[in-house]
Amino acid sequence: MINPTDFSEELDGYKKIDQYNEEHVDRIAHHYSDILEALGENPNREGLIKTPERVAKALQFLTHGYDIDAAEVLRSAMFEEDYSQMVVVKDIEVYSMCEHHMLPFFGKAHIAYIPNGHIVGLSKIPRVVDAYARRLQVQERLTNEIRDCIQQTLNPAGVAVVIECKHMCMAMRGVQKQNSVTTTSAFTGAFQNDVTRSEFLRLITASLD
Repeated sequence: MINPTDFSEELDGYKKIDQYNEEHVDRIAHHYSDILEALGENPNREGLIKTPERVAKALQFLTHGYDIDAAEVLRSAMFEEDYSQMVVVKDIEVYSMCEHHMLPFFGKAHIAYIPNGHIVGLSKIPRVVDAYARRLQVQERLTNEIRDCIQQTLNPAGVAVVIECKHMCMAMRGVQKQNSVTTTSAFTGAFQNDVTRSEFLRLITASLD
């Protein structure tokens, strides 16, 4: 087992602390030096000398969801509560990496559940989103994984998940459609009922103004 190393930096009174696996950083950085050369670049020029290391650290951060147990995140803040109406957390920021091209996709997730004896701390739902988004992903699987985790852990009367994202593999390459948005949805239990699902969709599109 390899222990991660802390990297700390003091910037304007803010202390940034990141954790990296040094062996993995070295291994990934070595390959990225070769990639830069294969692209026709000089990995030893000033602007690129530290690029392989930076990329290695960035990739570890962008995929740290593999080390998170999303179900345990929910279990850490479950409370018995006699509440059986819809709980909606919308506009959760999503940042992930397409597993096909390793380019980013990003947008928002809207999640609801109907408690069945237990509620969960609201901050834990965005953490579940991050646990699955910070992996190599496809949006369809990400949507299902969030739904299934909440359903299996909280055992609510129903779960609804809608994710809307822009994909850089479409905007920067391929068809190069910069303004296209991909929407995926997944429902369980009560949200398979048209009336309940329509209420959820109305709530996530409504403005508080």
